[in-house]
Amino acid sequence: MQVRFKLNDEVVEVEVADDERALDLLRRLGMKGVKEGCGEGECGACTIIVNGKNVASCLMLAPELDGTEVWTIEGLSKNGQLDPVQKAFVEAGAIQCGFCTPGMVMSAKALLMKNPRPTEEEIKKGMEGNLCRCTGYFKIIEAVKKAAGER
Repeated sequence: MQVRFKLNDEVVEVEVADDERALDLLRRLGMKGVKEGCGEGECGACTIIVNGKNVASCLMLAPELDGTEVWTIEGLSKNGQLDPVQKAFVEAGAIQCGFCTPGMVMSAKALLMKNPRPTEEEIKKGMEGNLCRCTGYFKIIEAVKKAAGER
């Protein structure tokens, strides 16, 4: 089937299988920042923003993207400038191995789109579902606070 959606501010029209996952389609389209971790919606490595909400792309079927607006980590920087969330993650040292980072950044971005000034508890709640084995989360929470302060 044919799907048409907006991907990182560009209209995309592509043929998909009924059972193709959004994760696999996005990687096929070159979005390598969308990572497969668990494949069960538990780790957050494949997080994207669909119509303003963070979504585990491993649990969404590609046909469901029809008519939506999708953002991946590749679409956040503009003209060589990092998005404030990306910049805050770098400055706070909230990246180590980097595998979870795109999903973390996308969840943080979705949270800040809905709530530009979250409390620490709201940040923790907004980042639920994103697992990191390297940072211990403290620096990630600090990065989201920093990004909120720069908005």
